[in-house]
Order: sequence, then structure tokens, then C-alpha cells
Amino acid sequence: MDKQLKQRSGFGYFFYGLEIAMMPKIRRFVLLPLLTNIILVGGALYYLFAHLNGWIDQLMGQLPGFLSWLSYLIWPLIAITILATFSYFFSTLANFIAAPFNGLLAEKVEEKLTGQKVNDDGFMSVIKDIPRVLSREWRKLIYVVPKALGLFILLLIPALGQTLGPILWFVFTAWILAIQYCDYPFDNHKVHFNDMRHNLKQKQSKAYGFGVLVSIFTTVPILNLIVMPVAVCGATAMWVNEFRDQHR
Repeated sequence: MDKQLKQRSGFGYFFYGLEIAMMPKIRRFVLLPLLTNIILVGGALYYLFAHLNGWIDQLMGQLPGFLSWLSYLIWPLIAITILATFSYFFSTLANFIAAPFNGLLAEKVEEKLTGQKVNDDGFMSVIKDIPRVLSREWRKLIYVVPKALGLFILLLIPALGQTLGPILWFVFTAWILAIQYCDYPFDNHKVHFNDMRHNLKQKQSKAYGFGVLVSIFTTVPILNLIVMPVAVCGATAMWVNEFRDQHR
């Protein structure tokens, strides 16, 4: 096992993921997730920035008059929340479409880091496994959607929603993105979704640290186009060092 994997923080795993993604034997498996992310997220951001000011003005119009003095503080919070929500939605869509390729990338990264084969069946096993992989993505959506709707409703509450909502949304997004990307290596070993969540809760500081950086990079134009494969690589490094031994 690569000794550099020892004692990394959640932040450290993300940045190590960038290093892994650039490795010669990994780069070709990065290509398809990268192209999927560029097409979907890039197009979504173009649409977002064409309408962002109008959406912000509409939400600011709901702010009570006696809180108008807070507008300079609330405006950036609303802008960040809209950007994060939009980016997260289309990143989720991109992850759903690219899930089989992300799973393959996670597999190859694990093999690179451990020197051990994860799957001996070759590329055809990836094709055959697509229905199961997509079913797993639906499982994630079922977990996420009710919570996301609850937070969205909170955002619509005047004053409270515009102040507390963005903070809760950011924390929620960090956790969900940690689940999203860590699930690929877990799923390659057929670890149940609930067991995967339980494992991440046991090491919440690493999971949240990783998710926070993924969340930030997901909202930054240009950088969010490359975040998917980097996050898969970093999450796989976390799996190898933090969780793999529990599931052998």
C-alpha cells in the first residue's frame, strides 16, 4: 500500500485525489467522467449566470422591510446558496450518468494504491453492472431528496430562511458529497449503502472535511468542471486507508 496514504485529513484526501488523477495509468480512466461533467455542469453554469441576478432580486424582495439593513450580508449568502444548489443539482445529474465510469475509475485507483485486483472480469463487467450501479444512484437520491426539500422550504421562510438556511445547506451539501463520492469504492466491494453511511459517521471529521472541499470546488466556475474525477480519486484513497480493512 502507498505509504503516503497514512494520516491524511479530509482536506488531504481531496488534494491527494488531484495528484492521483494526474498519474499516467489513471488519466485515461479520468477522461469519461471529466467529459460528462464538463458538458452538463458547464452548460448549467452558462444558464445560471444568465439568470442569477433576477433570482436573487426575487428572493431579496421577500425580505421584511425592518431587515433591509441586513441586505448587504444576506445578498452574498443567497448568491452562494443559489450557486451551490444549482451546481449540486447538475453535479448530481452528472454523477448519475457517469456512475459506471466513476465506479471503474475508483476500481483502477484502488488497484494502483494497493497493487491488488478489485475485479478480474474486465470492462464487460462494467457494462453488465450498469443496472445495479444506477440502482445504487437511485438509493442515494432517495436518501438526499427529502432532506434537500426540507432545506429548500426553509430557504423560502423570510429572514430565518435567508440567514440560517444557507449555513445548513452548506453543511448538508458537504455531507452528501462525501457520501456521493465515497460510495463508489464502497459499492465496488458491494458494501450496503447504510453500512457505508455508518462508516463515514464513525470518521465524520474526515468525511466532512473532504465534503467541504468538494462542495467549495463544485461552486467555483472552471474548477467545478474537473472536480468529479478528482473527488472520486480522493474518496477512493480515503476508502483504502480508512475503511477497506473493515470489509475484507
